[in-house]
Amino acid sequence: MKTEDRALAAAAAIVGRARAGTAPAPVVDTVFDPDTFTATHIVHCPVTRRAAIIDSVLDYDPASGRTSTSHAGEVEALVKAKGLGVDWILETHAHADHLSAAPWLQERLGGRIGIGAHIAHVQGVFRGIFNLGETVSGTGAEFDHLFADGDRFAIGGLEAIVLHVPGHTPADIAFVIGDAAFIGDTLFMPDYGTARCDFPGGDARTLYRSIRRLLALPAETRLFLCHDYLAPGRETFVWETTVAAQRAGNIHVKDGTDEDSFVAFREARDQTLAMPRLILPSIQVNVRAGHLPEPEANGVRYLKLPLDAL
Repeated sequence: MKTEDRALAAAAAIVGRARAGTAPAPVVDTVFDPDTFTATHIVHCPVTRRAAIIDSVLDYDPASGRTSTSHAGEVEALVKAKGLGVDWILETHAHADHLSAAPWLQERLGGRIGIGAHIAHVQGVFRGIFNLGETVSGTGAEFDHLFADGDRFAIGGLEAIVLHVPGHTPADIAFVIGDAAFIGDTLFMPDYGTARCDFPGGDARTLYRSIRRLLALPAETRLFLCHDYLAPGRETFVWETTVAAQRAGNIHVKDGTDEDSFVAFREARDQTLAMPRLILPSIQVNVRAGHLPEPEANGVRYLKLPLDAL
């Protein structure tokens, strides 16, 4: 059996044990940021009250260059109100649409900052685009832990495993924790579809295969998404669905959608999309594990604005 198939089988078994009640099922709370349409999930073990924070947001105003911690403060307040202990601050990938608040949360709540091991490749690409030199390692050393496909870990009594699901970017991973999978930007709600693949290192065919891998998890697996953009006709933000719902109704990739058709559609659609509003600041910060650049001689931190590069 291939390594990736063993990882998927292990993930399915973890889901099954949580659904059967022979292992704890996670409790999930979400703080949604409507400015970036981002859902930050706080997942915890109901027995030990140990927790992980997934895909946090640092508020950023591109007009003024000012950062603030309103959204991250909501996460901190929720964690403290529930009496949770934070073991992990996790990233599903290096986001292009919001800045990570991982270091700010780590300073206040503890925990280790983790991301997929392929972040090293992403760092290499953007280190060149932004001419970041030695200020970014190119090895992922800015993060406390790098996860490979099939890596297993625990959050209190919760069983967890990592699945590498590239396509949107080369480094995307999903965290299967109990009967819940936190899948980043691979999929959106069934009425909105799938993620773009036109960032450096993205690939529509790879995304299709990653999605089919996720949809091979048990039908009742809860899927928690990183974003919701309000599909036409829907008035409420939603970020939780199931494997069964995605297979039955995802408008881009439901069961019966063949690979070549998806690739043709996704590549054509991506050509019509504008760059995310915060891609230039986000990438520079997020490849550094959310750390801002060091202050220069005048005490001010600076981000770069590459011209005609993207």
